[in-house]
Parts: sequence; C-alpha cells; structure tokens
Amino acid sequence: MNPREMTGLQIMQAFANGAFPRPPISVTMPMEVDTVEENRVVFLATANETHTNPLGGVHGGFAATVLDSVTGCATHTALGAGESYGTIELNVKMCKAIPFGRTLRAEGRVINVTRRLVISEGDIRDDNGVLYAFATATCMILRSGE
Repeated sequence: MNPREMTGLQIMQAFANGAFPRPPISVTMPMEVDTVEENRVVFLATANETHTNPLGGVHGGFAATVLDSVTGCATHTALGAGESYGTIELNVKMCKAIPFGRTLRAEGRVINVTRRLVISEGDIRDDNGVLYAFATATCMILRSGE
C-alpha cells in the first residue's frame, strides 16, 4: 500500500487495523484506535504517572495532545489521496481533572470542510458521558505542488 495513493480515510483505517505501524505519539500518550469513520474517530486514552504535572495531577498537555490527535485524525479522514494537513489553531477547554489509570474516550468530529481548511471538534469523556476536556481545531489542507 502506497500512502500517497490512499485517501485519508484509507490511511486511518490502515492504522486502525495494524497495516501501518502505530505512530510513536500513541505510545507516549497511550492511545488506542477504537473507531475510524469518514469525518469521525474515537480513541481510548489512558494517562499514567509519566504525565504528572508539578502539582501531582495529570498535566494539561495530556488532554491537549489527545485532543489535537483526535481532531487531526478526524480531519485526516476527510482528505483525498495525496493530501495532508497541518493544525493551524487548537483551542482547548479543560473541564475536569483527567484521572490517572482510567481509560477515557476521546472523539474527534469534522464539522466543516472548505477548499483550504477543515474545522473539527473533539472531546474527552468517561463511560458515563462526563466531559473532561473539549477542543476545536482548524487545519489547513496541504496539497503537493501548492
């Protein structure tokens, strides 16, 4: 499989089914792919002691990184073959402290696509639907030769 000939959705599905190796960030910020659909992804993420901030809690960068990942990967599912993207804005709202050792659902959804930009949103929730963090992201579509 040549990734340059695959749509973004096909690439994300290949990651999900193990045809492509996991990106290293998914080890640093423990994330597993749960769902990949057009315009939507769901990851399962679990903070551990390596994500501790100076106050002893989970560093806010954990939620920000997970949300950047799900909003970006949702964006990726909307791209055509040969297209890539770059995040140009990420706005994160922390709603509740992320717990250690508890697997949470992080979902990213595309909400608008134009010729040059994709706007997506994401959230991190527990199994009861409690909101821990929310984000919006704007990504620029990058095409070879432009």
